[in-house]
Amino acid sequence: MKNEFLKYCSHNQFQYNEEQIKALDSIINFYRYSSPFKNKFFNFFRKTGKKLGFYLHGDVGVGKTMLINFFFDQLKIPKKRMHFSEFMINFHDFRYNYKKNNNSIEAFVKNLKEKTDLIYLDEFQVTNIVDAMILGKLFEIIFKENIKILITSNVKIKDLYKDGLQREQFLPFIDIIDNFCCEYELIIDQDYRKFGTSTLERFFYPVNELTSFQISQIFRQLSKGKVNKPIKLEIKGRVFLINFFYEGLARFTFNELCAVNIGSEDYISIADKCNFITIDNIPNFNDDNADLQQRFISLIDILYEKKISIMVSAQFNQKNFTSSRRLHNPYKRTMSRLFELTSPDFNIS
Repeated sequence: MKNEFLKYCSHNQFQYNEEQIKALDSIINFYRYSSPFKNKFFNFFRKTGKKLGFYLHGDVGVGKTMLINFFFDQLKIPKKRMHFSEFMINFHDFRYNYKKNNNSIEAFVKNLKEKTDLIYLDEFQVTNIVDAMILGKLFEIIFKENIKILITSNVKIKDLYKDGLQREQFLPFIDIIDNFCCEYELIIDQDYRKFGTSTLERFFYPVNELTSFQISQIFRQLSKGKVNKPIKLEIKGRVFLINFFYEGLARFTFNELCAVNIGSEDYISIADKCNFITIDNIPNFNDDNADLQQRFISLIDILYEKKISIMVSAQFNQKNFTSSRRLHNPYKRTMSRLFELTSPDFNIS
């Protein structure tokens, strides 16, 4: 098992650590495979009490997603991998189309069960009250239907939706996850996403005349020979206009993306049209602009998931950024991902 993982890391040029190997052992032992790992044949999910999922959490950049991706890829069963925000969008879309029926949650889970035995939810976090109020019932039915779950998150189960509005109504969900999932914390002191990156050649700060000129010069070089054809995206009746769109290259101001009432669905649609994005004038954040910060976190999560390279200008560097108190922890992940998305090692498509 260790040799297979080391080959996987070597092939993908991933950094690895002994703590990651210990975590992987815990995942494998939990699922209790019966044949040699190299044969990729698992006596999958042999009954172990009520535990139907594995919840892996830890700080940003420690390799949680890499580990679960590795394990997930070995499983020859009906399975589905999604970012948590994408999963919730699919759920809300299903309920919207099924709104005439009071059993929409049961219908969604039944539909899910017909397609998969396992779902892998990456970057699990709860930031809005709508999701918080519905997750308990949703996951209760998921586990009742014996659908297995792999989860990665930056926070412990007991700290999910910490300090959120009406959190007392969210506590039954925490009890459900705690009862049905094995929880493991991956502790590593280093952020492996920053290894091998010496300079941020697509990260410009502060926002001034010089950096504005530099970022514009690079964008002109990238878009040379391409034609600007603005496009309209329609998302559930909303219209979003990309004014500067050069055959897959797009340029936005921060306010165009985060100071308007749009969210994950819109960002997914934007990412599906683009292979490189420039974002100008990203501000520092505090409690007064936390709503904008939440949108920015969602945006970077989706661009990272879709592997979209970016170039940015910001009012901060990697060491002096600030955050609202409520979003301090998830924003650490955002800054780590922003570092990677703008680094020379993250190739422009």
